[in-house]
Amino acid sequence: MANKESNTHPKSQNKHPTKSSTSLKRLISVIVLGVVAGAFASLSVADPSPLFQLLVSHLSLGQIKSTANGLAENAVERLERLLTTQETYAVCTWPKRGKRIYTVDEKNSKAGCFVVKGEWVDRIFDSVDELKQWDASITIRYTKPDEIVIPGMSDSHVHTLEYGFSRLLPLENARSIKEVITLVRNYILNNPDVYSNTSKVIEGWGWDKTVWPVEKYPTAADLETDVVIRGRPVVLSSKDGHSFWVSQATLDANAPFPEQVPGGVILRDKKGKPTGIFQDEAQALIKPADLTHKDLVERFTITVQDGLKNGVTSIHEAGYNPLALPFFRKLTEDEPLPIRIYAMSFFNETADYGSPQARDSDKRRRRLYNRSVKIIGDGSMRSGGAYLFEPYTDDPSTTGFMRFTPEVLKKRIPQLLKDGWQINVHAIGDRANSIILDAFEIAAKDHGVDLNKLRPRIEHAQIMRSEDIKRMGELGIIASIQPTHVTDDMYYGEARLGSERVKGLYAFRSMIDAGAPVTLGSDIPVEGVNPLEGFYAAITRLDKNGKSPHGPGGWFPNQKLTRVEALRGMTIGPAYASFTEDILGSIEPGKKADFVVLSKDIMEIEAKDILATKVKATVIDGRVVFGEL
Repeated sequence: MANKESNTHPKSQNKHPTKSSTSLKRLISVIVLGVVAGAFASLSVADPSPLFQLLVSHLSLGQIKSTANGLAENAVERLERLLTTQETYAVCTWPKRGKRIYTVDEKNSKAGCFVVKGEWVDRIFDSVDELKQWDASITIRYTKPDEIVIPGMSDSHVHTLEYGFSRLLPLENARSIKEVITLVRNYILNNPDVYSNTSKVIEGWGWDKTVWPVEKYPTAADLETDVVIRGRPVVLSSKDGHSFWVSQATLDANAPFPEQVPGGVILRDKKGKPTGIFQDEAQALIKPADLTHKDLVERFTITVQDGLKNGVTSIHEAGYNPLALPFFRKLTEDEPLPIRIYAMSFFNETADYGSPQARDSDKRRRRLYNRSVKIIGDGSMRSGGAYLFEPYTDDPSTTGFMRFTPEVLKKRIPQLLKDGWQINVHAIGDRANSIILDAFEIAAKDHGVDLNKLRPRIEHAQIMRSEDIKRMGELGIIASIQPTHVTDDMYYGEARLGSERVKGLYAFRSMIDAGAPVTLGSDIPVEGVNPLEGFYAAITRLDKNGKSPHGPGGWFPNQKLTRVEALRGMTIGPAYASFTEDILGSIEPGKKADFVVLSKDIMEIEAKDILATKVKATVIDGRVVFGEL
């Protein structure tokens, strides 16, 4: 961003609202001395009472510090934060470049300036001149000539703690079993606390057999070939998260194993012994490592920092593990979360979920909102678990599998919808998607459920028949899609599905044309955290090198999104998909001041330059949380 200004450009005369009279200040200081010490400990900065806001608006920070003797240090910090959020300022794009604020309102309007008042967007203006006619003394923060402003970007499919964990021992760049083993070995040697404790579970994420010279599953025996790893408990998650590769010590610690696992697979050798690969529901047979609060904070912090520096202001937690929601809620006890989280409860077949209203954190406070249930319908295409109508082209022995029976889903999904829960179902295979649509249709036709009100989602919606895409649009089911999966899977998709069926893989344009609402995400840690990579993939269907199996025009280019559709898909689309479009997703008066400054105009520049675009500032509730404004 350029320098702040008020009346002249580029110098700034930072004006501040006039304070109240000395007598009023004296009166309020007495009130503060008598009341604040007892009341402020429970103050919510995110939603202070109108009376307290009125009092604070007449106080300087120096007075508060001088009169609040005896208050704990964190209480003073809360007051500082509250005062900061009361600031009023304007954001304007460089005047000579015209309107470069993409509001993402209903008309996809562009603006020249907008006013931030506290946590909220207060007004929109076409130009700096129009703004100054309204208030000639307001502080203005100008962008640089090439920069643009867009609403805060949301990632509608995130595995929050898993992403943080995946950065501790990342394996996605390994191009062979041997390279994975080398990475694990070096991790042990470079971490003294791990090296010295041979019973500590070593966890890693991201191995991908589809990029190895020979596409075969690794084994526990492979890990035993390294003297440093040998004898240690190891659990390595595949890139898609649907397979564990474990060591012999882990097998021994978790044995015995059942012969069959409904909704899952244990790979076995010719003698029937587990080889070290556990897929989908079988992963639950492997006891997870014990995590401390410190471990969770470390993982959460990694995810938040990476998200904010990439312009992500809101994430949809795509099914939290049993530790996650209590952890998130504990973090909100003292202050709002550093990033907005829309949380999904993982589905349990026998659990009583009650009413979502009974569990909700107010979406306008503390930045944590939980009103949905996540169901994993089938496996993944990469691991061969996606449930298909016809066998896999490259493995005719299987059609994949469902994690829950169709009967269970067709019974429980309508029940949960009737209770008021939004239902978000992971469905990848064409048959899995059809079964889930059946369940939603039963809820609407047989149980009177208003699907438009409850906004059910299909997470991934990867392989779909044309008739089911049409049905998705007719029912208004939200397609929660991840464009970077396209550019990752396009190199093996046809071999796995065949030349005809692959046409229904990632058919995003067909979904939009059918009328299905669309929301974009990344599925981190399966893909990268940068939403601009998803934007680029959605509009080009090319990899980062500008290539695809179908040439430089993109893989199935008829399924591309427009830039406007892609921008809406990562702003207002996720807001609609999380019931927060009244306060998030666009830059409009009355909405939260969540916005991002980008170094280049992604709506106009050549597609290849999008990946080089940088986030210059990320703002949540009117406060800069990354970069400079």
